[in-house]
Amino acid sequence: MTPLSCENDSVPNRAAASAAVGAVSVGIVALNEEPALPSLLEDVLKQDFPHERIELLLADSGSTDRTRAIMERFAAEHGDEFFDVKVLNNPGRIAAAGINVCLAVYSGDAFVRIDAHSTIPAGFISSCVSVLEKGECVVAGPRPTMAFPETNWTNTLLVAEESAFGSSVADYRFRAEKSYVDSAFHAMMRREVVEAVGLYDERLPRTEDNDYFYRIRMAGYKIRFDGRIFSQQHARASLRRVAKQKYGNGYWVGRTLFIQPKCLKAYHFAPFVFVLGILALVIAGFAASWIPFLACGAAYLLICVALAVRAAVQSPKRCIAFAALPVVFFTIHITYGAGTCVGIARGLFDRLRGR
Repeated sequence: MTPLSCENDSVPNRAAASAAVGAVSVGIVALNEEPALPSLLEDVLKQDFPHERIELLLADSGSTDRTRAIMERFAAEHGDEFFDVKVLNNPGRIAAAGINVCLAVYSGDAFVRIDAHSTIPAGFISSCVSVLEKGECVVAGPRPTMAFPETNWTNTLLVAEESAFGSSVADYRFRAEKSYVDSAFHAMMRREVVEAVGLYDERLPRTEDNDYFYRIRMAGYKIRFDGRIFSQQHARASLRRVAKQKYGNGYWVGRTLFIQPKCLKAYHFAPFVFVLGILALVIAGFAASWIPFLACGAAYLLICVALAVRAAVQSPKRCIAFAALPVVFFTIHITYGAGTCVGIARGLFDRLRGR
């Protein structure tokens, strides 16, 4: 297969980049996604892109609920409507391994991985293809989170997750205009990109996308962000699940320092610095004075309260549960930062053991 020439500084001939995209392969990796998967599959059925040009790859990661049964039923009932529908096994269980299972068998001209707990509009695939055919090799758009199920409490958690203070300042989270970004969610890639970059790194269960998009950029490709390409992801529905997610994210940021450090940004370590600051202030308190600890604690609380009030003023779904936003912010910061501390410690331990 002759590689296409995409929007790539290292490729002088960009005329062929507008080559038509025939079939599109959609990879969905799921582990115990029984509540969310049917809705996403309905979204796939509603795509306005010709179904006979969609290859659907459903990778089950050893689910213990009805996830695999849902996949198999969909394949049996709707397989004839699509170019192909395959139900695959992901023995590695993690997302990176599941994506690799899909990449090993996909046959489309372009590939897009969509999280199982997501929602896509009817024009998602066609919008991605449209941008690809205008000269791009990797395209994506905004992917805000949504409350699922929608209650006062899940809306409160959503507000924290969507804010820069509670999540991150990554530019793709808040852009709406066309631009180029360092990474993105639910990106569609031409086959040329996959062939150049290779498989996902299965040593990275949480930061696999950071690493893959870094390798895309290092291979000379640009990641086109277009506000017309839109998808949503379900936010965690309890504070316990939010804390577990953030701890895991932070842990793998720490581990990634010893695997692919260049794919990380400074903002990934803000919670880590926050936790180190708390530890330093506690040590200073026992050693000398608690005044710095109390002063910094008061300043942090003031910021949390101010941002909670701002969110309440701006949100049409404000409710009494928003009063808990300072607690949610603190939980996100402390669990993420603690996870990074543990991840770095584990990475150092492995390095000392020569692993």
